[in-house]
Amino acid sequence: MKLEGKIAVVTGAARGIGRATAERLLAEGAKVVFSDVDEQTLQATVRAQGAADRVLAVRADVSRKADVDALVETAVAKFGALDVMVNNAGIAPVVDFLEVTEELLGRVLDVNLKGAFYGTQAAARQMIKQGRGGAIINMSSINSGLANPNVAPYAISKGGMNQVTSTAAVAFASHGIRVVGVGPGTIMTDMVAGAFVQSAGNHAILSRTPLGRYGEASEVAAVVAFLASDDASYITGETVYVDGGRRVLNYVVPVKA
Repeated sequence: MKLEGKIAVVTGAARGIGRATAERLLAEGAKVVFSDVDEQTLQATVRAQGAADRVLAVRADVSRKADVDALVETAVAKFGALDVMVNNAGIAPVVDFLEVTEELLGRVLDVNLKGAFYGTQAAARQMIKQGRGGAIINMSSINSGLANPNVAPYAISKGGMNQVTSTAAVAFASHGIRVVGVGPGTIMTDMVAGAFVQSAGNHAILSRTPLGRYGEASEVAAVVAFLASDDASYITGETVYVDGGRRVLNYVVPVKA
């Protein structure tokens, strides 16, 4: 119960890593606002928690600054404060580099990069007002630093997100606000199991992963919970990669049959 008494907001919380993260923060004692653009799935996810006094569902499109500001305001109105902000919402279309349209590039940057910026900004304003510090966690990706032309807009957005994390960490350090990132590798979620695996191939994915398996959303959530807690009180400005060793591998490994 390392987060008992804390108030957290998680975007993109209806499914996948976002849902696992929100549920882990809830299990650690926090009161959690689950947010997503998919209201139907969001409501079903929140109903499944069975903790009506400690959870709240708020629909928000993170590409819209007004939605993000209202999300933070609603969380504070319901629970009285904001201690943890997890900017997780994101999209990752798989498309050839030369087939990326102006509309597609704009949409990915609006959701992934601008959404993280708006969330960081809104959370920091509230945390500064409260005067008791806080933790802002941005969900990055191993693709923030690796070249994958099949997901160019996504990779570019996550590279930019890492700069949101580092610059905000310096900007808000004097207020006791930590800003950190988490960079998942190949995590078995609905998003990855579909177009990601189909485009890369199961064998290729495992051959570049030293631990020899896909990650689980719960494993990413565990790192988020750690970074949100006082156990990570001297960590800011960094992005922690949860990738089974992929980023440090400069060759391929044998794949078990």
